[in-house]
Amino acid sequence: MKLLRAQTAGFCMGVDLALKKLASLIDTPQEAGAKARDILTFGPIIHNPQVLEEYAAKGVRVVNDPADIAPGATVVIRAHGIPEPVRQAIKTRGATIVDATCPKVKKAQTLIASQARHGKVLLLFGEEDHPEVKGLLSYATAGAHVFGSMDELERLELPHGPSYFLAAQTTQDEQEFLRIRDYLRARPGAELTVLSTICNATMNRQQEAMDMAALVDFMVVVGGRESGNTRRLAQVARTAGTDCVHVETADELTSDMVAGKRTIGLTAGASTPKTIIDRVQKVLESF
Repeated sequence: MKLLRAQTAGFCMGVDLALKKLASLIDTPQEAGAKARDILTFGPIIHNPQVLEEYAAKGVRVVNDPADIAPGATVVIRAHGIPEPVRQAIKTRGATIVDATCPKVKKAQTLIASQARHGKVLLLFGEEDHPEVKGLLSYATAGAHVFGSMDELERLELPHGPSYFLAAQTTQDEQEFLRIRDYLRARPGAELTVLSTICNATMNRQQEAMDMAALVDFMVVVGGRESGNTRRLAQVARTAGTDCVHVETADELTSDMVAGKRTIGLTAGASTPKTIIDRVQKVLESF
């Protein structure tokens, strides 16, 4: 059996920066006699349960409501970002905010806010319940419509009259986004501003997964099940017609999964630690 491992598998720049900010807070020595620092993350800092368990063991707590934040606490904003009204609510609690929002997400927030100031309505390609999407929508002050696929978009009733602009969750499928763009531009009388908000690292990761799927009998995608970009890697492989399994850890693998497979592809989401990917590779090579 031959195994191919994606070069792009593992932490992206945004996840790496967020975790470094959190680690720096934990590792900063306290002054003698100072009260123990209360370090919180607003929402899970990234979508990987194994990483979250590690930080919980170090005393980092996750909160999801500003009312649960005590004055003086240090609150790290998750890599996905948060809605602007929530940020303001955290400030009123007397907390110190450390912003670990991914720079790519921050850029998308800024671009959306700029278009909204001109009265344009946002058309957002993304997962409605995803924390990044909730944050992005808070900057669309002139209105917004969210859809997760071309089918959902086609079911939307978009009145003629408003000026629209199109953006995407940073981890969305680029090829699907381009199809959506072309569909919207073809609408009679359509005026559409298109923002480039899909992360380059996401596009490269998806392209590598697509290319790899064409070379292998079976794909293994590693990452948290709550991770949107990880789920999309599995979707890319399956769309290419390649059998694929999405696992969080090596413990989920069985020899039956790869029985009879000659070539296996291995990739991972942007919030998957290298240690977990290495372990999955080792187990696959042992079968």
